[in-house]
Parts: sequence; C-alpha cells; structure tokens
Amino acid sequence: MAVRVVGPTQWVLLPTLAVAVVSLILATPVKLFGFSLPEVVLPLTLAFAWPLIRPSVLGPVMLFVLGVYLDLLWGGPLGLWSACLLAVYGGVLASRSFLAGQETRVLFAWYAVCTLGAFALAYLIVAIRAGNPPSLLALFWQVVPTLLLFPVSAWLIERFDDGDTRFR
Repeated sequence: MAVRVVGPTQWVLLPTLAVAVVSLILATPVKLFGFSLPEVVLPLTLAFAWPLIRPSVLGPVMLFVLGVYLDLLWGGPLGLWSACLLAVYGGVLASRSFLAGQETRVLFAWYAVCTLGAFALAYLIVAIRAGNPPSLLALFWQVVPTLLLFPVSAWLIERFDDGDTRFR
C-alpha cells in the first residue's frame, strides 16, 4: 500500500501564499462596471479549515502573519484581523470533535457562525477604537462575499483531511 504524505507545504504554505496574492489583487483600486472589488477576508477560510484538517502550531502562526498582512494592506489597526482569525481558529479547534465527519450543511452553518463572530469582534474593536461605529452596510458587503467563500474551506477539508494515511 502506497503512503501518500501530505506535508505542511501543501496544506499550510501554499494556501497561505495563494490567499496573500489574491488579497493583494482584490485590494487594487480597480472598478468593474462602477463597483470596486470586494474586501473579502480570505484567511477566514483557512482559519476554519486548518483545525479540522490537522491542528498544528504552524496554522495559528500563519494566521497571525496573514492577519498582520491584512491590517497593513487595508490600513487597519495592527492586530485586528490577527485577533479575529485566531478567535475563529480557537473556536473551530474547540469544536473539532463535534465537527469531524459532519456533512457540508453543518460545516457551512458553523462557518457562518464563525464568520459572523469574527466580523462582530472586528466591528466591536473598530467601534471602540474609533469612538464611532462603522457603517453596517459596508460591513454587510464585506460579510456576504466572505460567507460565499465557504466552498474554498470545504474543498480544503475534503482535499487534505486524512491526507496522510500514516495517521489512520
């Protein structure tokens, strides 16, 4: 029986680089049909998928780096998205035993809860820091595209879950 080994390069490093590049592309000031590109929080897909694939110290470290990268890219308060991404990672890690083996609808429901929680935390931090709450309409247009990215998390989970047959 052949052993298929999936290392951290495949399930952590390459998705991290892809998310960083796509986030940079989406941050360009381009308008299509009068609309600017969405500010999607792509690392949320990784923060949801990684603890379900295989908990590792590398995941939170990369999420912290991606959070700082988003803060610098978007000009937000430093540490905002790192805190939100690590909160999602922690929440999914805590519920890992419940979520393991669940069908896609259950995973989407939990992804939606985690995404809404992350955005609520970000909204609260920005409102307290600025002394003025941000626009709820702008928040809505950032949450919806991020929720629509659930298939990316589902694909990562399907692709890399049990990828290393040595752990079966």
